Amino acid sequence: MPLDMRRDMIEHDNDTISIVEQCDLLNLHRSGVYYEPVPENQENIEIMAFMDRQYFETPFYGVERLMVLLTCMGYKINRKRLRRLLKVVGWQTLYPKKRTTNTNPDHYKFPYLLKGLEITRKNQVWEIDITYIPMKRGFMYLFAIIDVYTRCIVGWSISNAMTAAWCVETIREAIGMHGKPKIINSDQGSQFTGGLYVKFIQDHGIEISMDSKGRAIDNIYIERFWRSVKYEHVYLFSYETGKELWKGLNWYFTFYNEARLHESLGYKTPSSLYMKTVA
Repeated sequence: MPLDMRRDMIEHDNDTISIVEQCDLLNLHRSGVYYEPVPENQENIEIMAFMDRQYFETPFYGVERLMVLLTCMGYKINRKRLRRLLKVVGWQTLYPKKRTTNTNPDHYKFPYLLKGLEITRKNQVWEIDITYIPMKRGFMYLFAIIDVYTRCIVGWSISNAMTAAWCVETIREAIGMHGKPKIINSDQGSQFTGGLYVKFIQDHGIEISMDSKGRAIDNIYIERFWRSVKYEHVYLFSYETGKELWKGLNWYFTFYNEARLHESLGYKTPSSLYMKTVA
């Protein structure tokens, strides 16, 4: 049974069978169906929602410029608080040269494999990423997997915590439904440089590709998708509960894959191209 159908079968208000038991019966990971938004005070929610939109306009802004911008908007905010909120929304400032900060020696780093690569078929390259989703009284995170050749979203899930286990489980479900890709490309986030993720990908014989630091364009297809899902759906609604958010995103992902015409695909839909393309 497809993953979306199994998720739709979860009864969140069932007093007889718990969410845990329902997930076990349907062979679902709880990260995709059992969630509550992370609470924040109202001013922080407003600031983070602003930064989430602003990133699409000025991804090269750092703490100092954002401090000035927010101060001009009337917010009283210090650098410590701003840095915390930037970390929550996943703001990664683009910059022209390498950082000189120390990296975690226990984390794995892999080269970027997509430069100059001709992508000619589905399941040749998947790109993955996590993005911040603003809500009425808090926020959640969205993890998605895009097939680069067809632009089809082959897996996604929401959670209130950015864990490697959550990402791995979503990838596992995508592989179970669509087969495994040759390459998976990600950024250098801690979820993708730790042992759990690396071992899972390597055990499946998949090549690991990682963006260079400060190079969001290396993961350009999933970055473009984030803009689409936010401007075409997330920003148009003010979801209050995780259940409402999941239902709304489930509708949008179906629309995006099966009905939304893509100019870059010759005005075809991702699903139509994915279904007829040989892996």
